[in-house]
Amino acid sequence: MERAAAKNILGFWPIPELLKMFAWPAIVSMLASSLYNIIDQIFIGHAVGYLGIAATTIAFPLVTIVMAMGSLVGVGGSAFAAIKLGEDRFEEAQQILNTVAVVAFVISMVFVVLGNIFLEPILTVFGATEATMPYSKQFGGVMVCIIPLTTHLIAMSNMARTDGNPRLAMRALVGGVLINAVLAPIFIFLFHWQVLGAALATACAQIFSCAVFIWYFTTRSKMRLNKEDLMHPNFMLLKRAIAIGFSSFLIQISATVLQIVMNNSLLYYGNMASIGGDAAIGAMGIVMKVNMVFISICIGIGIGAQPIIGFNRGAQQYDRVLATYKLAVKCAIAITCMGWFCCMVFPHAILQLFGSGSAPGFLDFATDCMRWFLGGVFTAGFQIISTSYFQATGQPLKASILSLMRQFVLLIPLMLLLPLFFGLYGIIYAGLVADLLAATVVFFFIRKELARLKVLLA
Repeated sequence: MERAAAKNILGFWPIPELLKMFAWPAIVSMLASSLYNIIDQIFIGHAVGYLGIAATTIAFPLVTIVMAMGSLVGVGGSAFAAIKLGEDRFEEAQQILNTVAVVAFVISMVFVVLGNIFLEPILTVFGATEATMPYSKQFGGVMVCIIPLTTHLIAMSNMARTDGNPRLAMRALVGGVLINAVLAPIFIFLFHWQVLGAALATACAQIFSCAVFIWYFTTRSKMRLNKEDLMHPNFMLLKRAIAIGFSSFLIQISATVLQIVMNNSLLYYGNMASIGGDAAIGAMGIVMKVNMVFISICIGIGIGAQPIIGFNRGAQQYDRVLATYKLAVKCAIAITCMGWFCCMVFPHAILQLFGSGSAPGFLDFATDCMRWFLGGVFTAGFQIISTSYFQATGQPLKASILSLMRQFVLLIPLMLLLPLFFGLYGIIYAGLVADLLAATVVFFFIRKELARLKVLLA
């Protein structure tokens, strides 16, 4: 372990420099991933209006399902490979990379087949109505077909960071976003493809990013994709990687369930109010995309911290583990507090980027959604980094519990309960209550863990 720590920068470089090196590319990469959807929403909002925004919001659970699959093998594989590198077991780390690539492809192809067969029933469950179904099918149909690309991007971008090249992951994803930003307005406005054009622009962007990762892991990386390991996946290593990545998987699956419950609740209670169900879904869709920006930055910080924490945990350098966590959580809290301030003070300016909306009361309801639903977002950074810490240190059970806490254990029940008393607004009050309660639970978990680390350092 001392040998591994002595020859790998994760074991001896100053923590602030390491976190900057790994976190900035991860932040940019995560922002790039979220910008795919935000760019689409902005152009669709101006070209189609709130029905187009509602349709992409309804189809979005298809994306989160794919992200769940990619996170299961990609985040878990990345964290486990970092631990193996810290233990000076390079061959096992390389086997993890190849196994992740094979399993991600096989699983994604199964979902492509099932998604194409059952697309319309799935979208109906997600909240599509007669008005939004045509747009939802256009967007969702393309998203289903590019599942192998999306899964590959998530898995390989995480593995590239562990391989010591976070900038490659950043460049591949940012390049894709730039392609999307150029092609989306051309496809939407010039070719008049509307929602379909936005989806096709995303597909072209992901083809580029995937090509970059394939090139890197076959020609330039330390850990390589190779025929021997691809033909003989190591399922024992995969089992451990999946256990570590299971909390990330649960985050995305719970986000999928949350989105489905939210869409149907907004549809039901929105139709009982003056705004209407489709407009309510569109308004919340914008708010969720804005929230994704701040959350993506925090996830990027957590991703950047994971290889540092995982390596030093494997090398038993617990002082560096503690220092990395403390620095990462301070940065994440600062980001979410800034995001909270912007949403509370400047909601109209943010919302108007997506078009004014044509439904009566659309902008007013969207403003209320932003201020109430995101009222507790200042706690999100602390929650995300703490969950990332438990992932990186190989404590999947704790990470899984904390991953489920806000969205599945708290937010979904609150979203079903509060509207019984407050109607449509009960849905947006649920976000604030869930954030505050979840942060309290995370605090008790992490306080005990930090006390344990201090004992190991004594």
